[in-house]
Amino acid sequence: MKAVIKVKCLCEECKPTISDNGDWIDLRAFTVKTDDRFGLLSLGVAIQLPPGYEAILASRSSTYKNFHFFMQGGIGVIDNSYCGPDDIWRYPYVKLGRDIKVRMGDRIAQFRIQLSQKATFWQKLKWLFTSGVKLEFVKELEGDNRGGIGSTGKN
Repeated sequence: MKAVIKVKCLCEECKPTISDNGDWIDLRAFTVKTDDRFGLLSLGVAIQLPPGYEAILASRSSTYKNFHFFMQGGIGVIDNSYCGPDDIWRYPYVKLGRDIKVRMGDRIAQFRIQLSQKATFWQKLKWLFTSGVKLEFVKELEGDNRGGIGSTGKN
């Protein structure tokens, strides 16, 4: 049995992919405007994680070499309440002096899911018998919109 991750894509070029050679799921660029030194690059997906799970978002190892920017903070954590149809995942970047040449569909980031600290005993037990993840592409997600990066508050 695989853990099902529901994915709403803004375009065909932004579909996440699970590599046969790796354990993480690749995410692709949706927006290509990266003129600012700091910014948020849209990844063109809204994702509904199973209850009790969270996602760890990180740069791909080749992102800096290919595009001359990296993720602010090194990693991002996305909890399963960030699952509404308009809760689009974004990549917070820092540019280091060069022009960035990003095309829609370029692989920029990657993520993996893991149990969250709020996972129940039964969710943890189910995870033990899970044999990976399955991406299920949907037209819409059923969750409530949460509001974007930083929406859980400042304090």
